[in-house]
Amino acid sequence: MISGDLSSQDIFSSAARSSLAAKAPLAARLRPRTLDEMVGQRHLLGPGAALRVLLEADKLSSAVLWGPPGSGKTSLARIVATMTRSTFVAMSAVSAGVRDVRAVLEEAKHRLGAHGEGTLLFLDEVHRFNRAQQDVLLEAVEEGLVVFVGATTENPFFELNAPLMSRSTLFRLEPLAREDLMELARRGLEAECAACDDEVAEAMVCSAGGDGRSLLATVEVAARLARARQTADAQRDPQYDAEHDPQRGAEHDPQRGAEHDRQGPWIVLRADVEQAARSSVPRYGADEHYDIASALIKSVRGSDPDAGLYWLSRMLMAGEDPRFIARRLVILASEDVGMADPTALLVADAAARAVDLVGLPEASLNLAHAVVHLAAAPKSNRVTSALAAARADAERTANARAPVHLRSSNYQGAKLLSHGEGYLYPHDAPGSWVDQAYLPDEVAGAIYYQPSSQGREEQARVRLEDLRGRRSR
Repeated sequence: MISGDLSSQDIFSSAARSSLAAKAPLAARLRPRTLDEMVGQRHLLGPGAALRVLLEADKLSSAVLWGPPGSGKTSLARIVATMTRSTFVAMSAVSAGVRDVRAVLEEAKHRLGAHGEGTLLFLDEVHRFNRAQQDVLLEAVEEGLVVFVGATTENPFFELNAPLMSRSTLFRLEPLAREDLMELARRGLEAECAACDDEVAEAMVCSAGGDGRSLLATVEVAARLARARQTADAQRDPQYDAEHDPQRGAEHDPQRGAEHDRQGPWIVLRADVEQAARSSVPRYGADEHYDIASALIKSVRGSDPDAGLYWLSRMLMAGEDPRFIARRLVILASEDVGMADPTALLVADAAARAVDLVGLPEASLNLAHAVVHLAAAPKSNRVTSALAAARADAERTANARAPVHLRSSNYQGAKLLSHGEGYLYPHDAPGSWVDQAYLPDEVAGAIYYQPSSQGREEQARVRLEDLRGRRSR
């Protein structure tokens, strides 16, 4: 009787698994089961590549898999689970806490002592663990109690403890290349009983941005849109005859899903892809936050407004805080344009104020205005260099007193100290200039600001050369 109950439970469990598999997202249904089924990452998984050699020999030591979303980190971990002779334990840092990790480590200790069997702990989204939580793993990894494999989309040098990083091998996964995405699109279309021409496939690939999961989501949605459109068209057609459906009577394929049986093939159009792609919003991680911000600043510094607008668009599309972008542009206005175009700071400041006043999406125009103005402006970093040189002297002579004639005389008793005595008021002289010292003796004669010949700074250069020449004479 008991065995009969267990048998019934097994049957129902198997049916439930089959039902879930049929309804799973396309990316889950097409998840690779072997290294040869993996798409992309040839630098790690190709014949003779380091990671493949370690996996096939079951010699993988603690490692960090770092790569963008949809590059295959979790799929690779699942394949590792089938290849290792150690007990494979998978956890997600999103839902697991320190208590869960400690429990796994205790089980690993018992397993090793009782059976001599090792444990491979896969921790997905490991960057979600704070430093204290990561420290729980450190001793176990250091002693070899577990082989730790972490997956992260964020730069591990920013997010992981240095001791944990030093005990792990870093494997960087790259965004999927065009040919890899084309292969994924082919597999996805076949699983969805759909087809498209080369131009539409190219549109799918371009919309994915190297993200395999995003590509398969687009394929799945586009195929369903094509199915709905063509079914509606066929039902309106008086010549439609379901008996002519070439897929009628096809055997059920769990990978395709029940709703696709006896259907298709569905012809996916570019409009289907565009509508499907609009449902996803491109994002990037913390490391790309800094990389793309750097690309924006360097493009504007390099006087390329087109590249500046491209990187600005990437940042706004990814949901970057527009105030962060505005602050960087305000800094750039003084750091890289400076006196070559004094209005640059005004434009950048106005854009920053507009972000708060107007808000997105309209404020993107104000940011674009600032990017174009700053990129097209003549460039000079002489203000930046002058400040650095002056700061170095200020640190070296931090105890230097202001010359007596420059000291404040606006309080009782100042005249008894001779403060302000001998000061010459420039506006009383022709040209509003007088020959008097403004620096302390310790740095007398120092010249920090040396204007370039770029833009408006040329005017400042001519005037200052004249005044400095008169002072030296």
